[in-house]
Amino acid sequence: ALARIATNAAKGHGKAGKKSKKARAEGEAEGEAAVPAVRLFSRDGAAVAEEVPNAAAWQDGAVLHIGDARYRVERNPPALTELRLPRSLLAGFPVCPKVSAEFAAPQHCLFRWFREQRPADGGDAAGEAWVETAAAERVFTPSNALVGLRLKLRCTPGDGERRYGPAREVESSGPVEAGPGACTFDARHLYTRKVCGHGSVRAVSYNILADAYAQTEFSRTVLYPYCAPYALEIDYRQNLLKKELAGYSADLICLQEVDKSVFVDSLAPALDAFGLEGLFRIKEKQHEGLATFYRRDKFRLLSQHDIAFSEALLSEPLHKELCEQLAKYPLVQEKVLQRSSVLQASVLQSTTDPSRKLCVANTHLYWHPKGGNIRLIQIAVAMSHIKHVACDLYPGIPVIFCGDFNSTPSSGTYSFISSGGIAEDHEDWLSNGEEERCSMSLSHPFKLLSACGEPAYTNYVGGFHGCLDYIFIDRNALEVEQVIPLPSHEEITTHQALPSVSHPSDHIALICDLKWK
Repeated sequence: ALARIATNAAKGHGKAGKKSKKARAEGEAEGEAAVPAVRLFSRDGAAVAEEVPNAAAWQDGAVLHIGDARYRVERNPPALTELRLPRSLLAGFPVCPKVSAEFAAPQHCLFRWFREQRPADGGDAAGEAWVETAAAERVFTPSNALVGLRLKLRCTPGDGERRYGPAREVESSGPVEAGPGACTFDARHLYTRKVCGHGSVRAVSYNILADAYAQTEFSRTVLYPYCAPYALEIDYRQNLLKKELAGYSADLICLQEVDKSVFVDSLAPALDAFGLEGLFRIKEKQHEGLATFYRRDKFRLLSQHDIAFSEALLSEPLHKELCEQLAKYPLVQEKVLQRSSVLQASVLQSTTDPSRKLCVANTHLYWHPKGGNIRLIQIAVAMSHIKHVACDLYPGIPVIFCGDFNSTPSSGTYSFISSGGIAEDHEDWLSNGEEERCSMSLSHPFKLLSACGEPAYTNYVGGFHGCLDYIFIDRNALEVEQVIPLPSHEEITTHQALPSVSHPSDHIALICDLKWK
């Protein structure tokens, strides 16, 4: 390594001399001769012998001599690889920077927040002077007094062992804007100010409305014509979502319709700052998928068992019998295999009581109103897979199954999940007419209960409202401690329907506190 440094240093001298042809000739001549002496000295001043391996030679505090120059060696210093602020900043809503680092962790970094100086504050005309705010936390919530001003963050990477690397700064692209005032979730936060105790689990299930679906011409003109266009924009909705989710102080959050970029750049960094670790599963051939977050100091991840329904159906021996039955109905089979729906299944273990394990499942079933038969096949695959995880791989562990099931309480899917079976003459096998009839009887071994009951609706748009989302729990092992009330009908309809300036999705989050029996 020292020899290579010497050669490179000599080349550098050579390049510096290549200003003119004459100088180049001299430079090359000098370059041949001027290979500087390169030596490495350990902290105590002893020369490090050339046969010492690199791993042992380069220690913190060692000194590298290159000719007359001296360089202090810092091994794996904390360094920021990415520092970004969200594009949209709203007063009263948390600003969560995206922080990526090497040999450092966001929780050990130092944060200093600055605001732009107003011309009246005595800043120069260009407005380039900055005033430090009192905030020194990773997450900063700007007050109304900062509306119209840009923010700057200075972050110093640290490794938790009192080592700090070079600081970096980032300025917001635009100023803080005024927030919407009261939101539909404000009253719900009164019930969820604190994280619940170690014997309890607060679970959230929420379809957050993918940007891929909110920003189309069809969405703006047909689905959500009542919603102000700016309130459909992803940056605006992300502000509301991050505040809403952070305020629930949840232990488990299962989200559907999560854009990949929203997970990576927005939700994962924001919820990380509030103590939650995130897992993401994209839908096949789509830009959105599922996300499951769990509280780091309550749970550790033991294993992940995610599947795509169509793929699992064809390739896993577990579903062989169902696959053979389905083959008798080629029209339905084709539709099932075309769907990109996925299931997230994560096994978590309590950090305080390792005997307590949980299978947390999350899904988003086929959406079409006449697709009841397709959903029945999807849920049959899901239940077989969950059975494999919670009965074969981890015998007897309780199940929490969250999701947007696109099924009302009167549907075959809901009935199958909660009763454990479905008859072959159920009307949902005929949901899309006689030519798509596929009759089979299905069963699963779990005793599942909808923890939040059957609300009048969890989805409220101009042309439809109904209960489509559920948190199903293993009634043998878990019981409901409290259900956080849904927003009032008045709040939901203040701006006609959802989404709105005060609610970021067309669905409503379900939240409940569960406790181990």
